[in-house]
Formats: sequence, C-alpha cells, structure tokens
Amino acid sequence: MSDSPSTPDVIDVRVLVPAERHARIFALVDALKPGASFLLVNDHDPKPLRYQLEAEYPGEFSWTYVEQGPQVWRVEIAKFAKAA
Repeated sequence: MSDSPSTPDVIDVRVLVPAERHARIFALVDALKPGASFLLVNDHDPKPLRYQLEAEYPGEFSWTYVEQGPQVWRVEIAKFAKAA
C-alpha cells in the first residue's frame, strides 16, 4: 500500500447495462476511503446520480466535471477527508 498520491481509479460504466450502473458506482462509493476519489466515465450526464449521492451521503463527497459531453462525460467523485 502506498501513501503517495496517485491518479484516481477509472470506472467506465458505458460497458455496463444501465440496470447495473448505479449498483456498481455505489459499491465504489461505499468502499472509498477519505481523501480518495475515482473517475466516472459515462455516455450521458450522470446528474441523477449526483442527486442520489447527495441525498444518501450529504456533505461527504465532491463532484467535479472533467468533461461534459456531448458524447462522453467524465466526473471525479471524491470522498472528503475527515477533519482531525
């Protein structure tokens, strides 16, 4: 295990059937350590996912668009580090 910063893991949900996408993403969110992030790649704006994250984990994650279509959306989802 390395303590050095690294590039976030990438999950490309375009290869998954739509019914599996949110379950896979929420499994990653649940496993995310404070201060860590992953890059979500999708074929449409995942705005409904953002609302669901904010409802289930209020104030725990950041959501940063890296690319906003028209064919590919990339969003970095990061779990905030807890204040000591």
